[in-house]
Amino acid sequence: MKPAVLVFDVNETLIDIESLRPHFERMFGDPQVLREWFNQLVMYSMAITLSGRYTDFFTLGQAALRMTADIRHVDLSEDDLTALADSMGCMPAHADAAAGLQRLLANGFRLVTLTNSPHRDEPTPLERSGLGSYFEHQFSVDGQRAFKPAPSLYTGVAEYLGVAPSDCMMVAAHMWDTLGAQAAGFSGALITRPGNGVLRAPNVPQPTVVASDLLQLNDILEGLS
Repeated sequence: MKPAVLVFDVNETLIDIESLRPHFERMFGDPQVLREWFNQLVMYSMAITLSGRYTDFFTLGQAALRMTADIRHVDLSEDDLTALADSMGCMPAHADAAAGLQRLLANGFRLVTLTNSPHRDEPTPLERSGLGSYFEHQFSVDGQRAFKPAPSLYTGVAEYLGVAPSDCMMVAAHMWDTLGAQAAGFSGALITRPGNGVLRAPNVPQPTVVASDLLQLNDILEGLS
């Protein structure tokens, strides 16, 4: 069934973390370390939640950067940490994002976001990317002090919006995100941004929809009844 609400992940789904590559080229001499760092950041966010602990995503990102530097025997300065933090706050939108969101709005979907990043007393990365106006609400995991894919985060969004979880579809570039949402009763749309794909394994729920970008997602959802 066609969902009423589309709940978007932000980092990598809507805004492009590849824009951080120059920092990793400068710090490590290898832009591919971006992916190593990001994977560590996601893994430890989940481990911290499973352990019943919490520290915000930006702080954890800097700690993961220091750990990556220790592993690679690279000395980082405070300027390196500050430059990455500043850049994380103003990453650009993916090229298809604005047009895709506009079409989804025109087709009657309610749009909100759910991000691991904390909200502070300043414009969010989504707002700085120019996409903030497309969404009726921006949810952060910070309020529950747990990271995705904890199912309570997704049910909390549905409860706040006054809809059933089955009325919601999680839209994310990471299948660990759609898995958490599906465990909470959402449907899931996987956007296969570069470096992301479908995990096909026994007893692992597959995404309801797989699309290469938001324009294709809109085309697929238009065909649902």
